[in-house]
Amino acid sequence: MPGTASHFKMEPAVRKQFREESTIDVKKAKRAAVMALFYPKENNETHLLLMLRNTYPGVHSNQIGFPGGKVEDTDSDLLVTAKRETFEEVGILPEDIEMVKPLTEVYIPPSNFLVKPFLGLYSKVKPFKLDPVEVEALVEVKLVDFLDNSNLMQQYLTTSYAHKILVPAFKLNGYTVWGATAMMLSEIKDLVQKVV
Repeated sequence: MPGTASHFKMEPAVRKQFREESTIDVKKAKRAAVMALFYPKENNETHLLLMLRNTYPGVHSNQIGFPGGKVEDTDSDLLVTAKRETFEEVGILPEDIEMVKPLTEVYIPPSNFLVKPFLGLYSKVKPFKLDPVEVEALVEVKLVDFLDNSNLMQQYLTTSYAHKILVPAFKLNGYTVWGATAMMLSEIKDLVQKVV
């Protein structure tokens, strides 16, 4: 697993500083899980599913991310969380997801979440059903675009917790994908490039 070495490639400097100076006990963080899904579209061309979150009062408002969310008391494990949240947000039945590999956890300082990503396949694709409360739009990224290094960039952003910070990012389907999602994407990209 490329793990944190992959994450660090897409880590904003402000996050690196926080990581190096923080005394927070990550073991006490809230838990969440997300699902990174590959699936076929037209002409069996492989895509990766991301989504644009709706605008709401919170640090992850209107950001690009994977389907997923926080652990509920009824979830038996983190994979169950990732599949349940994926169903709730984009309508994919848990039994239609083939889990390929658990990925390396990412801690998200602004919301104090420790997130476990999973890599999955959705081979029997059915129409997505978006939760209008949580999801503004799907971002269906072609695998070839995801792997294209020309879609890596740096950009100044202002967030709910920082002003004009320079962040490494992916430019995918016209969206700037940065932060924890970009760090997870970096690990996925390194894994995929080992087999293509």
